[in-house]
Amino acid sequence: MGRVSQAQAQENRRRVVATASRMFREKGTAVSVADLMKAAGLTHGGFYKQFGSKEDLVDEAIAHAFDEQAAHSAVAPEEQAGEREAARRTLIEDYLSVWHRDHTGEGCPVSGFAADLGREPGQAARAHDVYINGVRNRAARLATGDDDGMAQLCTMVGALVLARATRGNPISEELLQAARTALTESGTGQSDPQQRTA
Repeated sequence: MGRVSQAQAQENRRRVVATASRMFREKGTAVSVADLMKAAGLTHGGFYKQFGSKEDLVDEAIAHAFDEQAAHSAVAPEEQAGEREAARRTLIEDYLSVWHRDHTGEGCPVSGFAADLGREPGQAARAHDVYINGVRNRAARLATGDDDGMAQLCTMVGALVLARATRGNPISEELLQAARTALTESGTGQSDPQQRTA
């Protein structure tokens, strides 16, 4: 078998990072390198040609997840107050949707990586800057007036984690609805809870 071209090597690396980003959010960072490479359609031996360690891949997977989310949900700073509020409400409704609850691998990296980073202090130190910046940026998108968005983000992430843990029981949807109502102060929950997350 011939050597892989530089372009193909870059494409393989991109595929591994994207696959890892999804799988780590779905199953945690304990996913084996062999399973990860198989899911990416590559051989196990190719991993160490691309990455120095699994920890390096975790760092890149976290960064990829935040970049991916930012690309799909950018809020322009020059938006009018009404437009920002509409974007904030959409973010809350999408985040606290049944779709987002059920699609962990495509979901928010704040909730998707929190448990692993909390359990693995060494990994948390390595991924610290990327993850912390991602948390701050997500909170900033929720900010209103004097509210920095941190409490809103905590409510959203907590509700999502609880809803995932109770999936299959009616309380799961109740948790999502309660958080949506509390954060939008509408009490109506008019959005479609099945819609895709931002």
